[in-house]
Amino acid sequence: ALHSITTYYSIMSANDIQNTTHRFSDVAGEPCIMLTPIEGFNKKPLVTLEEATEPLKKIVPRISTYVYVVKERAKNPADDLSVDESASIALYTMEWEPYTDSLYFILNSTLRSEDRANLKPWFLYLKLI
Repeated sequence: ALHSITTYYSIMSANDIQNTTHRFSDVAGEPCIMLTPIEGFNKKPLVTLEEATEPLKKIVPRISTYVYVVKERAKNPADDLSVDESASIALYTMEWEPYTDSLYFILNSTLRSEDRANLKPWFLYLKLI
């Protein structure tokens, strides 16, 4: 596996490496203060991925397109997950261009925000993942 990773990175351009490493090294974005706990999402019902991402359409560009893609790919999920649970995880791990439009980037930024009210549109999605 290490050989495969080494080979992969040896054929990547410097720009590719820079664009990939931000996923693993965004520690600089961590807040230096203790944030209040996230409250309220646990009271939300478990809904489909389409319903969970409806409030995010104004926040995450092209999310409907990516929801369609991950739902198509998650037809036979493993580990006793529902299609929607599996697809919600896949959606979080997907990266689109620019990476700052990716769900994971926007969600992580929102989770780091002191204004916890910004998390309310995310509650159905957080319940699903």
